[in-house]
Amino acid sequence: MAAPIALPDTFARAVAGLRSATPRPEILLEEMAAPQRLAPYAFALSASVLRDGDEVATGRLILLHDPAGHEAWQGTLRLVTYVTAELEVDLAADPLLPGVGWTWLTDALDAQDAGHRAIGGTITQTTSTRFGELAGPATASDIEIRASWTPTGNDLTSHLYAWCTLLASTAGLPPPGVTVLPERRAATTG
Repeated sequence: MAAPIALPDTFARAVAGLRSATPRPEILLEEMAAPQRLAPYAFALSASVLRDGDEVATGRLILLHDPAGHEAWQGTLRLVTYVTAELEVDLAADPLLPGVGWTWLTDALDAQDAGHRAIGGTITQTTSTRFGELAGPATASDIEIRASWTPTGNDLTSHLYAWCTLLASTAGLPPPGVTVLPERRAATTG
């Protein structure tokens, strides 16, 4: 039997940081197979965000490590994310949405003191209209956030918490500790 391959210390500590964080209860994390061709070492997580028992957003967070470094990354570690959520049609048509979506990420990183550099990404709004026999609402809208950044340290716990904050914002979850009150129905007179 072959001996297990020793992982570089930087990568092992980064993975340990990602595994050590416990997200809020609405966010379910699972380890998943990581892409093998992007870097010599990779680790990946998937997320499902639930609101009232329904999945309202999903995401992936991939950690890449190249011990030789990568010029575009400006370092040896890189985090890559993809987050998607369904939106109300009128919100998806808002021309300010991409800028707001980007600040969900950058504000989350800043709030968690998740040091980073070389950040970049795209925000995509899509609206789909169903016809014929396709099940589901006639019109559906989504937001997709694709981004990557280089962490400035090896402990990635704060980066995972920032990513979970991004997921919660994208899903429209209230901040932790805030309870959403049920809508009050107007009284009818008869």
